[in-house]
Formats: sequence, structure tokens, C-alpha cells
Amino acid sequence: MGDRAFIPVRIAVLTVSDSRGLAEDRSGDVLVARLEGAGHLLADRAILPDERDQIAAQLRAWVSDPDIDVVISTGGTGLTGRDVTVEAHRDVYEKEIDAFSTLFTMVSVKKIGTSAVQSRACGGVAGGTYLFALPGSPGACKDGWDEILQPQLDYRHMPCNFVEIMPRLEEHQRRK
Repeated sequence: MGDRAFIPVRIAVLTVSDSRGLAEDRSGDVLVARLEGAGHLLADRAILPDERDQIAAQLRAWVSDPDIDVVISTGGTGLTGRDVTVEAHRDVYEKEIDAFSTLFTMVSVKKIGTSAVQSRACGGVAGGTYLFALPGSPGACKDGWDEILQPQLDYRHMPCNFVEIMPRLEEHQRRK
């Protein structure tokens, strides 16, 4: 980890569920506990139903908020008719982080075998904000955070991490 100091990032957590409220939101609780335990800041938290337009609107609102660096959603990444979180994320992304899906699948295969094929976890960038969609189970949230997001959101992680390139995410908008 070298001589680098930890840099906390501001993370919003979105739970997508037709049936859960804050009291039953175990997956959201897992993400909040882990991000705060790692030294990051909970910037906002919300629960929305499986409605593509509402999810995309919340993602856009957080992307436009200068006090939010990262959004992590949980839920709605499966294959059923109500699972629209991935489509909502892709409505917002400027760039997709394709390898996030691949790496999440690799992590999941170790835990749940071929059942990992049913997850459509994804990641992307919009307006200088990272957006990640994780499945709705507490175990999937633990795996996604512990195995991928925690190290990538730690400025000390080498050889590279998401935090060190944050200032450059919108360099295409600067005048040449």
C-alpha cells in the first residue's frame, strides 16, 4: 500500500425492492456497514420499487449531486420480469465497466457455482460518478463489496484503483 493515505469517498446506497422497507433492508444494511467500516461516508440511502424510470431518475439525481462519488444499488439484477435495475443503470451510464460484471461472476462462481449465471451485476460511470448494481441478497452484497469494491475504492490499492482516476473521469469536458 506504500505511502498513500486513505481517501474516503461519498457513497449512496439504493435498494430496489417491491416489498422491503428500511427495517427489512438487510442487503442495504450490509453495504452501509461495510462502506462505513472501511472509512467511507454514507452520502444518501433510498429504497425504490422495481420501476425502471424511478430507478434511473434516482441514479441521475445522485450523479448530478457533487457530494456523491459512488452509487451502489442492490436488487433487481436477475432475470424475472420485474428485474429492471440493470436496464435503469444502462439508461444512465456514459461508459460501462464491462470487467465489473465479469469479475463479479468469477467471485460468485466460487460461492454459488453455476447459479452465478443468473446475476446481471454491472458497473458504469456517468457524470464523474461510479455506479454499481449488485444482486439483492446480503451474500452477494458482501461478495461484491469485499472482493471488488472495497479494494477498488481504496486509494492505497495497487497497482491501480477507482479513486485515483476519479479526477480524470470528466477530463473530456475540459477545454483543450
